[in-house]
Amino acid sequence: MPRNRRALFSTSVLVLALGGQIVLTCILYDRRASDLVANIGWIILWSSAILGVLPIPTLRKWGGGRAGESYIHTTRLVDRGIYAVVRHPQYLAGMLLGVGLSLVAQHWAVAALGVAVVFIFYRVARQEEQALLDKLGAAYEGYMEQVPAFNLLAGLVRHLRRRRGR
Repeated sequence: MPRNRRALFSTSVLVLALGGQIVLTCILYDRRASDLVANIGWIILWSSAILGVLPIPTLRKWGGGRAGESYIHTTRLVDRGIYAVVRHPQYLAGMLLGVGLSLVAQHWAVAALGVAVVFIFYRVARQEEQALLDKLGAAYEGYMEQVPAFNLLAGLVRHLRRRRGR
């Protein structure tokens, strides 16, 4: 399947799965479920929101995009800000959204859609990674060696070590 059709298909399925997960979370939320699990879910949801927003000013500042274009239209590799910690913060945010909603709702149907959401975000990120390799070549390969794709904790540790000069 051509890249554009694959992207359209992935996006359509993602919108249906994530939209369904949000609607079902509202409908199936059970106040008698575990408060601890729900609170962990809310922490993950807030983390998702932060990770979803942080890339916007970072890409606008260092991405080399043209005035008037979306922040996603970068012309250079950005390895600063949140991108010094994880390569795909917005895809990670989407994955965390799927997990967080599953934990808040604590219902099998929401969790099943959450698995689909995480899987689709992962696949789309990997497809984009291939496009970035094609576009940026060795520079992106070096970046991949330095910064993990999704592991926020490992990325933070590596970033702090790099800053200390180790």
